[in-house]
Amino acid sequence: MSLLMVEDWVTFKQFKVELDNISDGNLASHLSKLEKEKFIQIKKAFVGRKPQTSYAATDAGRKAFTDHLDALEALLRRN
Repeated sequence: MSLLMVEDWVTFKQFKVELDNISDGNLASHLSKLEKEKFIQIKKAFVGRKPQTSYAATDAGRKAFTDHLDALEALLRRN
């Protein structure tokens, strides 16, 4: 999600590079869970003759991520 907070759209390939070549199955599983929670939206297109899937954070996803960071910061301030 952190990558989606700074980029409008991120391709599957970009995720793999940024996440140190995570396996396709593992990445797809994580993205599927984020989509199920409506934290991301998916756009499928063809670039040339190749299919390309891109992802973007939804408003709900941005809020959930911000809430998560706020909770972490509150935990750190307690110590």
